[in-house]
Amino acid sequence: QVQLVESGGGSVQAGGSLRLSCVISGGTYDRHCLAWFRQAPGKEREGVATWYSRADGRGGHIYYSDPVKDRFTISLDNAKNTLYLEMNNLKPEDTAIYYCAADKRNNVFCFPTMDTAAHPLASWGQGTQVSVSS
Repeated sequence: QVQLVESGGGSVQAGGSLRLSCVISGGTYDRHCLAWFRQAPGKEREGVATWYSRADGRGGHIYYSDPVKDRFTISLDNAKNTLYLEMNNLKPEDTAIYYCAADKRNNVFCFPTMDTAAHPLASWGQGTQVSVSS
């Protein structure tokens, strides 16, 4: 399984932006579900965005959770083996530890609300803190 290392978290004011990075190493990640999750204090972990590379090499199948749709953008730079999460118009409710995750699976099981208890993702990063003040 691949190894993941996130970076890019920080503290911003509401309305600000951050870009999170997740470097993927230790093997290939084709036919992998690549995902961003977050966990706020006292809350359950939730899926934020997912990427599954298209077989034709033209981008990925992308899904976002409703709270971040139209504000966050997930992308993958294969040359850098890095998954990104561009976060714009941040809100205090976006405050959380953000994790990237990866698992080799069929793309029909790759979306933010996927059941990670029934189908655990094999690889997780250590997390990066995002704090948004009002």
